[in-house]
Amino acid sequence: MARIAVIGAGTGAMAAAARLAVAGHRVTVYERSDTYGGSLGRHERDGFVFDTGPALLHLPAVQRDLFVKTGKEPLEQRVTLTQVDPASHHVFADGTRVSLPHASRAGVVAALDGALGGGAGARWGEFLDRARDAWDRSRRPLLEEPLREDWQVLGRDPYPAVRTRRLLRGVRRATTPAEVGAWELADPRLAALLDGYALAYGLDPREAPASAALLPYMEETFGTWYVTGGMRALADALYERCLARRVEFVFGAEVVRVVEKDGRAAGVELADGTPAGADHVVLGVQRRPDLVPGTALGADGDVPVQPHPGAGPLPGRFVVMLSLRGGRDAGAPHRTVVHAPDGAAEQAALFAGRLAEAPTVTVLRPDDPATRPDEDHEAVTLVATVAPHGPVDWTGPELRERYAATVIAAAGKAVPGLRGRILDTEVRTPAETEAQTGAAGGSVPPPALAGAAGARLHAANRTRLPGLYLAGGWSHPGGGPAHAGMSGALVAGLIVEGDDFKGSR
Repeated sequence: MARIAVIGAGTGAMAAAARLAVAGHRVTVYERSDTYGGSLGRHERDGFVFDTGPALLHLPAVQRDLFVKTGKEPLEQRVTLTQVDPASHHVFADGTRVSLPHASRAGVVAALDGALGGGAGARWGEFLDRARDAWDRSRRPLLEEPLREDWQVLGRDPYPAVRTRRLLRGVRRATTPAEVGAWELADPRLAALLDGYALAYGLDPREAPASAALLPYMEETFGTWYVTGGMRALADALYERCLARRVEFVFGAEVVRVVEKDGRAAGVELADGTPAGADHVVLGVQRRPDLVPGTALGADGDVPVQPHPGAGPLPGRFVVMLSLRGGRDAGAPHRTVVHAPDGAAEQAALFAGRLAEAPTVTVLRPDDPATRPDEDHEAVTLVATVAPHGPVDWTGPELRERYAATVIAAAGKAVPGLRGRILDTEVRTPAETEAQTGAAGGSVPPPALAGAAGARLHAANRTRLPGLYLAGGWSHPGGGPAHAGMSGALVAGLIVEGDDFKGSR
């Protein structure tokens, strides 16, 4: 039995902790705040309940595998998962609207044809065929296996872009989502749809590799799910599973240094000077040079990590939580994306670290009695991807109020009469995200993507310092509950099986 010290109590770190405890190790989690869950936060007031981080679950198989592997109680005995159908409703700049059904390729194609016409559904379907090819080529190395030492092979984009011959100008192939939208989808609304998927993950459609096509493919193939009570209920279930497997949690315990002894990680040092010895250390928070010794964080051929050279700062999230009078409209979509009136202007500002004056806004209206005091009220959450704290000073009350008003105005296209129903408004900016999670600037890590010469990969789970491992959204395979959960599985596999571990099965 080895002693394992886990730094941070985010979902990736807790996934590693639960799996390691089941394998017979003695696991202690050190968390600087007074609670667990990382970005899966919750705000409650006067009977209204809101998620402050991710609000929907994709690839639920990752969480199901975690609960199966760590006990006899499956995930659905701990939380209630509901299909979000339609998976999303979209309002485009020209006023066109379309609802995309849950995990139905034929349904999505038919909906797009009906709303956009002109063969739009067929073009999107053909795009998804190419995205499926990219998924088949990169799924295992990007999601289910530790980052390979020859990670450079992932520098090649797996998306099979259409080759277009042009008179006197040679062959053209799309290399970014923006080019896929312009050259393959050939409809500004379909392009905005693809851009919206990238933006939701904090990716620049003009710079990300075309393999970002995996993001709509995953959602439209494997579905979108809601956790009754909000995503915080998933964090609660994972925490309780850890406790049942005798994982020890120490809250209010900030780790300031990973201790090195005889050339390997040997424990951690807390802010009050207390040492805690360990045979292995799992770093489940954003890596910082002052936290680890020397160059320990480099690994596997110095794989590039976000942000890649030349990129702007990674975005964060601006969240507006609205307590509303009046019940939820019957049949209202759970998720509506109100696309920006000028997507190019939004992207130019956002990825230069500036304020986008007219952002894309996601409106979340869960049909969940647990989120509201009674049927005569409704809890609605609005989310926009924004520049992080630092380039934009999100602490100023005037800016917070003004931008909240901008976001609410956009959301009015999804919720008629919204402004007149507001009882209370709560705002969370990247400044609060930074305070809650410790992520610099309140940035949110995106999933890893192949292509772009490896610039969109994340740091390997195994580091140069023996005994030190990385879990969570800032490590391979990247951000989001599913990807962070897989990072925990990969770290546990590396510790339990050693160098022979080839990936999740």
